[in-house]
Amino acid sequence: MTLPIRILVFDSGVGGLSVLAALRLRIKGCELVYASDNAAFPYGAKSNDFLIERVGCVLRELIERVQPDIIVVACNTASTLVLPSIRANFTVPVVGVVPAIKPAAKLSHTRVIGLLGTPGTVNRDYTQQLISDFAADCDVIKVGSSRLVEIAEQCLRGADPDPVELRTILAPMWANEQLDTVVLACTHFPLIAEQLAGASPRPLTWVDSGEAIARRVEALQQSLTQRTDTDTPECDATRQVFNGVAIFTADTESVRCLRPALQTFSCHTLMFITV
Repeated sequence: MTLPIRILVFDSGVGGLSVLAALRLRIKGCELVYASDNAAFPYGAKSNDFLIERVGCVLRELIERVQPDIIVVACNTASTLVLPSIRANFTVPVVGVVPAIKPAAKLSHTRVIGLLGTPGTVNRDYTQQLISDFAADCDVIKVGSSRLVEIAEQCLRGADPDPVELRTILAPMWANEQLDTVVLACTHFPLIAEQLAGASPRPLTWVDSGEAIARRVEALQQSLTQRTDTDTPECDATRQVFNGVAIFTADTESVRCLRPALQTFSCHTLMFITV
């Protein structure tokens, strides 16, 4: 009997649940484990040095406990900064999330694109390089908002976003009436895509990285050699424990309020670790 490939989906908050959902839709027969570094949430407001050290420490602990076959860093802020360090220090294959600028440029008819992410993501050199490489002929309107991350988190806890506040945050994008496509450059934002669309003055194309990540992970999964019980007999019981688990780095009432939402993403068990 073969053991399923175990995929660890990691984010600072719960935005990575949008990536988890995309993986669950596309990839069958794998074991999905979610992990949130909520003790250091939000990443978008942290310094580069802090993030590089913090993500490395948390992933080191998670790798030891979970023993994943693939790690998905489901956070644009972290991915655009720490992937080189992670890949240099860990042997587990790592898939990162980058703003979906390339597909957005292909979809845009007017060549005017909105880039909606955290301040760290929209202003990072990595993001500018993506624009230069794949959307050099486009007018890219950048909007960085940490508040939207908080709104998405609150939405999962049952709080409806304020449409007026959403329109205020998005307002800079409407300066160019030619805008027809918006990149959701934070994994939190697909969780409130319907509300964001409702706050827009006209129909737009909204693009995120979920499907592309799922395709990449699927290809990586298929390239890995399936392990057998006889190869790693000690892992059988352990792997059952982590199926459908959501791991957090801080045990808070806010996390407990997430239980109903987590269950809709097939995360039925909470686990807490200290890093």
